[in-house]
Amino acid sequence: MIRANWKSSLVLAALLAVTATTGCRVKQTQEGKAPEVDIKGGQVPKYDVDAADVQVTTKKKEITVPDVNVTMPEDKDKANADTDHKPPQ
Repeated sequence: MIRANWKSSLVLAALLAVTATTGCRVKQTQEGKAPEVDIKGGQVPKYDVDAADVQVTTKKKEITVPDVNVTMPEDKDKANADTDHKPPQ
């Protein structure tokens, strides 16, 4: 039972850490209460979370991109190799 509370606290802490880094406002509305030694009762704190209102839209747009021609420098080993195109070993 103690392990379950420990894991719940760890999950809550991880969620709060993620929430804090995502740009939303978190306001604690109630204090937490540690459980009794015999693990009776207990309460995690309550929070009001105001997340940002995100609207995702799409629109068609035509973009002209330049033509790119890449000429690789000739490898010295290839220039001096036999012309029968043997695979490298």
